[in-house]
Amino acid sequence: MRLSEALQVIGQAEGDAQRTVHLVCGFSPLHVETFLKAYLIQRSSGVRVNVATGLYGDLEGNLQRARETGGDGAIAVVEWSDLDSRLGLRASAGWRAETLNDILVQVDERRERLKDGLARLAAVMPVAVAGPALALPPLSILPPTQSGDFELHLNVAVTMLLQQVAQYPAITVLSSGSLSLLSPAESRHDVKMELHAGFPYTLKHAEVLAHQSVQCLFPLPPKKGLITDLDQTLWKGILGDVGTDAVSWSLEGKSQVHALYQQLLSSLAESGVLVAIASKNDPTLVEEALKRSDLLVEPSKIFPVEASWGPKSEAVSRILKVWNIGADSVVLVDDSPMELAEVGEQFPGLECLRFPSDDPAAVVALLGQIRERFGKKRVLEEDRIRLQSIRNTAERPAEIAGEPTADFLARLGAVMTLEAASSDARAFELVNKTNQFNLNGLRYTDAEWNAISQRPDGFLLTVAYEDRFGPLGRIAVLGGYYTKDTCHVDIWVMSCRAFSRQIEFQSIRQLFAKTGAPEIRFRFKATDRNGPLQSFFASFSHGVELKDGELRLGAEDFDRQCPQLFHKVNDKWMT
Repeated sequence: MRLSEALQVIGQAEGDAQRTVHLVCGFSPLHVETFLKAYLIQRSSGVRVNVATGLYGDLEGNLQRARETGGDGAIAVVEWSDLDSRLGLRASAGWRAETLNDILVQVDERRERLKDGLARLAAVMPVAVAGPALALPPLSILPPTQSGDFELHLNVAVTMLLQQVAQYPAITVLSSGSLSLLSPAESRHDVKMELHAGFPYTLKHAEVLAHQSVQCLFPLPPKKGLITDLDQTLWKGILGDVGTDAVSWSLEGKSQVHALYQQLLSSLAESGVLVAIASKNDPTLVEEALKRSDLLVEPSKIFPVEASWGPKSEAVSRILKVWNIGADSVVLVDDSPMELAEVGEQFPGLECLRFPSDDPAAVVALLGQIRERFGKKRVLEEDRIRLQSIRNTAERPAEIAGEPTADFLARLGAVMTLEAASSDARAFELVNKTNQFNLNGLRYTDAEWNAISQRPDGFLLTVAYEDRFGPLGRIAVLGGYYTKDTCHVDIWVMSCRAFSRQIEFQSIRQLFAKTGAPEIRFRFKATDRNGPLQSFFASFSHGVELKDGELRLGAEDFDRQCPQLFHKVNDKWMT
């Protein structure tokens, strides 16, 4: 993005809601502020953005002021001069040996204070932290080609600071390696601007820094599933031509890039990403090849395996049906541009990535691109059990594939557990990524979520589910507040894995029972993706009234139309 484009984005911004993000730095914010605001506006469609800045040369104080002011997030940029002003070009304190020794002492003390300041800020809002991006001035007596104790001490101090703050759940640290790919070190520093205006960066570095900071602070929801081809993708060679023993993924076979890809798939599967195969191949040969003991991704982590000679889009369609997720949550990796184009035409929302098996450097770049699509900061229990629950669903009796009978539901042994979710990372994740069964499609920042969870007259709870086919974990979230005669529900989402188990009916029954309210008012908004929730409300032949943006449902009308429910309910929410 160019500076003129950033200004245009800012000038065209509209919206009623406002998001405040702090740019916490010790230099003059100038172009970083401009690019940051533009990228935040693009990330927050329909929301006006305010970028709050602090005082020049006072990073510590700016951290404190941001915490006291509050907001939706903060981006803290630490430069060498923030650790000690004598490390910047605008200082004139001399570079004598005793000065350098004193700098090291001051840097260690400042590092501790910055760590504490960042931790306190992260207690009230999410924070993205960027470490020093500029080269140090030639302070020591060593030639610039050598690193001595002084420079290494400073590098250790910065690494220690970033490593310590990265332990806090609300803090993310920008990758210096990723930053270097887009902004090489030699093109970052604008010496003239630093000396004249206190702004140390070139326009290009300011733009890259702002973009990556926004990605760290407000990451896009990770994709859920990856579908991979086999020949010239998972392995080198055409299985039908060379046989199961001759396809390779090794240094010896000059096919190490395929080994790297298999290792990435294994890592993704371990973190809860769904992995499937769609290959135009002989099913018997594929089954035999996947039994090879040297495969680097466990076959048990791959499901389903679609090997056939039909159009690849049909195989993808069957996989999506088994996974029960939307195409826009899935990535397809294939070496054939034609196959990618054919699938892409049938599923426009599905992201198609080509595996460039003849270009090792491009493959390594692809691996980073895939990791970006699926990256997450933590792995929850629900991530670990996702594949098994999908297998269990796929292997259930055909009776439950559609709408199960009452007799079948009675024999499920279903258990629902309701529990308060004030600090539940899974609840926050579900609300911000669920689309199909979502009351209104609203997404929340950390600050907004904290405000909801701390509302004195409110409630926020998760619903966990298990039956004789296994646990699904926490699959639903409900949130709202009470008034004298009404229960207001602002948040209601449920994972698609939980459909066809009447969990939605039992959730409403529990709200009526626990709140004692004669009526529930749902903050409903139809979206182009919440069809299952719309169908649920449409299943009530009467008693559901849409008024002033709310769906109103009375307790008596609900009881008359609610089907027979068989769940055992563990109430850890209101006891």
